Order: sequence, then C-alpha cells, then structure tokens
Amino acid sequence: MQESDPAPATSSERSEELGKRAERSEASGDRTGAATPTGSTQELWNDHADWWTEEFTDGVDPEYTEQIVPLVVDAIGGPGRVLDIGTGEGQVARALRESGSDVVGIDPTVSLLATARERDGGTAVAAGVAGGLPIADGSVDRALACLVFEHVPDVGPALAEVARVLAPGGRFLFLLNHPLLQTPGSGWIDDHMIDPPEQYWQIGPYLPEASTVEEVQKDVFIRFHHRPLSTYLNALRAEGLWLDRMDEPAPPPGFLAQTPWYTEAATVPRLLALHLVKLAT
Repeated sequence: MQESDPAPATSSERSEELGKRAERSEASGDRTGAATPTGSTQELWNDHADWWTEEFTDGVDPEYTEQIVPLVVDAIGGPGRVLDIGTGEGQVARALRESGSDVVGIDPTVSLLATARERDGGTAVAAGVAGGLPIADGSVDRALACLVFEHVPDVGPALAEVARVLAPGGRFLFLLNHPLLQTPGSGWIDDHMIDPPEQYWQIGPYLPEASTVEEVQKDVFIRFHHRPLSTYLNALRAEGLWLDRMDEPAPPPGFLAQTPWYTEAATVPRLLALHLVKLAT
C-alpha cells in the first residue's frame, strides 16, 4: 500500500519538512514524542483503515488507476488462481478478477476485508498475515504483493510463504516503494544556501535497515520497514524465486498533476516492480 507524499507550498517548506522527516526517522525504532503512536504495524493499520480507503481506493488515486492496476493486470492477469497478499479493500484484486483470474485476497486488517466484501462479493478474501498464509502448498499460479512488504516486520519468513504456496513455474509480482529512492528522509531539495542554487533528490540512510513510524497525513501514523534492495533479492533467491524482469516506472501524469512540486523530480521513480518466477524442483 502506498501513500502520496505531502505537497508543501514552497521550496523552503519542502526542505523544512524533509528535515523534520529525517530527524523523526531513527534506525533504532519509532519516532519519539508524545504525539507518535508506538503500536504494531497491524494496530496502526486498524486505526487508520478509513484513511487508506478514502484516499487511495475506488479510483481516487492516480498512481493506482494509471500505473499500478494496469501494470498488475498486464503482468499477472488472466485465467488461473492468483493470491493477492495484503489485498486491503481489494481494488487490485477486483481488477484481476475482471481480467479473468480466480483471486483470493489475504489481509490482517479486518475492517479493510469488510470493505472488500461490500465492494465485490465475488472475490474470496480471508484474514491472514504474510508470514503465515492460510493457503495450501503449491496451490496458486501467481502471487502479488503490492506495496505490502514495507509493512512486514520479518521479510524472510514472508517470502518463504510466497514460495510455499506458488506452484512450480508460478510467477510472483513484487511491488515496493523504491528502496533506494524512497528511503526514510528522502525527498526533493531546493538548496538556496549555495550560489547558484541547486536542486537534487536527497537519499536518506539506505544501507541500514530501519523501522519507523511516519505521519503520512495529519494524525495518520503508519509503520514502515526499510531494507536495501539486496536484502530482498537475496531472500528471494534463497527461496527459489528468481528475477525475470525489473521495472522502475516514472510517476504517472495524474500523480504529477495532483502533486505539482514532484514534477521537478519526475525522473525519480517511486515504484519498483520485480517480476519473479518460482524455479521448478
């Protein structure tokens, strides 16, 4: 699940907000301060499920409508059984079902699953976590994790579960907020402290793994787990999930229209798509 960055009105405000984010994000754990919750990933998602549904689903978010949903359907849509890990309220699962897939969605957030059932009674959904999927061994043809593993505390066991439920030769579409370019504290900088001024994308601490709680919108707190790309790729390889293709799409036009400050950084991808295949044994 992915949230849009805030859109401060001026260059100085953008730089100030970036500095605040960098100060708040600590590799040792959550931000400190009275206003920052310290709940688990699941607890925070339960608290803020309405925010996700209202801001990012049912056609209101251009990154999903223009980029993520078409990418997913093109890569793994069509006949066959598809597992949507972290299905949320089911918007991607619905698109896959419309493409002809037999879809089952898994998510730990009960309220989001209730919304998924209300919006599409034809998609099977069930409560579960990535590290313990309630799915039989080798029973799905394709699997999807769409902006989910940023919120999964233990990546190894969760990827082992993906490999377990996939049939040999099955495909896994793994979508992440780009681990390099969307690190804690990253963002666009207008640097007016030097002459002439410079503009650049600041990358936060990339190599250290970090668990942070981010205020993604006023009074909306979500926990993120940052890991370098090598952590993901090595864990995937260890489970027999081999990289077939990698995509780093540019932000779509609708997102840039909605967040005009990001237009200056439009060559910086927000999304990373890994297309993987389970080796036959």
